[in-house]
Amino acid sequence: MRVLVRRCWGPPLAHGAGRGRPSPQWRALARLGWEDSRVREKPPWRVLFFGTDQFACEALRALHAARENKEEELIDKLEVVTVPSPSPRGLPVKQYAVQSQLPIYEWPDVGSGEYDVGVVASFGRLLSEALILKFPYGILNVHPSCLPRWRGPAPVIHTVLHGDTVTGVTIMQIRPKRFDVGPILKQETIPVPPKGTAKELEAVLSRLGANMLISVLKNLPESLSNGRQQPTEGATYAPKISAGTSCVKWEEQTSEQIFRLYRAIGNIDSWIGVRSVMLKKALTATDFYNGYLHPWYHKNSQAQPSQCRFQTLRLPTKKKQKKTVAM
Repeated sequence: MRVLVRRCWGPPLAHGAGRGRPSPQWRALARLGWEDSRVREKPPWRVLFFGTDQFACEALRALHAARENKEEELIDKLEVVTVPSPSPRGLPVKQYAVQSQLPIYEWPDVGSGEYDVGVVASFGRLLSEALILKFPYGILNVHPSCLPRWRGPAPVIHTVLHGDTVTGVTIMQIRPKRFDVGPILKQETIPVPPKGTAKELEAVLSRLGANMLISVLKNLPESLSNGRQQPTEGATYAPKISAGTSCVKWEEQTSEQIFRLYRAIGNIDSWIGVRSVMLKKALTATDFYNGYLHPWYHKNSQAQPSQCRFQTLRLPTKKKQKKTVAM
């Protein structure tokens, strides 16, 4: 089946006179730039999924469960696109797709089948306008932050690293050329556990995002019709974490910041390191406190313990004694 398309984000099409009042579904499709009788107005949908990691795997698992549920009839076809991996087993999404006997394509191959909607979760590749236009309902993105906060590839890590107290998941529609700027279809928030790690938070958000995705797909035309543009204020960016970010800068970071760094990326092997070695002898815990923390804290006695910084111990150099010769 071949379907003619227009821009998913273009202006609405005008409806001809005498055709009657369009249904809510067709009004949603008109806003997408669609007017073709062969476009499905309701489920079951044909879905092409783009993903890589464990966060994405949870969304794929939910889609697969919906496809297997013949009573609900939400998903008719489900195929998967992932990226190459040096591991013979592949990334988590590929492993799950193989186990579930789902058709798999390796980026940039996206197959040649007909689909109604695309779904992206933690894919890390910019999708072209030509690719987006292949889907009558566009491509949805499951993003683990409250957009426009933390656009980019590492939102969960930056949420923990910067001490956010609230986060969430956003289901949005993808736009070409830029990451995470499309209209919001659904957004839910949760509190950030004060001592939780990024890995633990990601697991919670992945389950929340999978449930939200299924909810949006159940009412897809209406969800697209009711989408809202992201606010222009409050946008922040979550770039990839480099090895330099993992270094502890003892005299610049507070103890709270060091703890956040550990919670954010401490689960990545060898990614927390000391930039320089300050100690030249073994110290007890008391010696360490008295020599490296105690003086700073007493100079800033109003500071909270979480604001304390370590202070390098400056030991006085020994003066060379002059030798005296007895006459």
